[in-house]
Amino acid sequence: MLPVAILAGGLATRLRPVTASVPKALLPVAGRPFIAWQLELLAQQGVDQVILCLGFLGEQIQAVVGDGSGFGLGIRYSFDGDQPRGTGGALRHALPSLGEAFFVLYGDSYLPCSFARIQAAYLATQAPALMTVLRNQDCWDKSNVLYRDGRIVEYNKRAPTAEMAHIDYGLGILSARTLHERADGVAFDLADLYHELSLRGELAGSEVDGRFYEIGSPAGLHDTERYLLAKPTELRI
Repeated sequence: MLPVAILAGGLATRLRPVTASVPKALLPVAGRPFIAWQLELLAQQGVDQVILCLGFLGEQIQAVVGDGSGFGLGIRYSFDGDQPRGTGGALRHALPSLGEAFFVLYGDSYLPCSFARIQAAYLATQAPALMTVLRNQDCWDKSNVLYRDGRIVEYNKRAPTAEMAHIDYGLGILSARTLHERADGVAFDLADLYHELSLRGELAGSEVDGRFYEIGSPAGLHDTERYLLAKPTELRI
């Protein structure tokens, strides 16, 4: 299984004041730090290598997670440093640890889908990048993907159009070469990279069923806790 990069370096402003002193990844959800749920899911999926991209209060996460052996994982760390790098810049900085291709997900997401199926779809497309998408129709958030006939025509988080019925599910696969043209140390958003790749026809798509869960907002945190307390035992594929 490809390694997984987790982007967990943000400031989590929507959850302040709680996250002023505790990183979002360590917020208690259904009786455990959220990241414990996330790492447990990755191990169940057959993942064995994780790179945590950290920034604000990241040392607290490292102190809790350690080398990952408690989760059956090997975990390495990449820190932003003195200045935030943005989600894209954090990945660019972590490239030496990521290899030629890797999954990427956000540190506030819990995604009950089949990673193996998504990896197989990526390898079959031979595209430099892949985004998982969910038919959303503005249900969970504003739809931001024009997905037609099994391919992504455009992803646009900043200026979505009315014809977009799908949303970025939160799990992608990138080849290292998609980031090589960016200089290390320059801050940029992963969403902008995805947008550029989609316009060049270089962003493959893989559609999933079943909603995503996230703790980036109070409402999302509530829904995720309810879901995890139910202790689901089967993946939604």
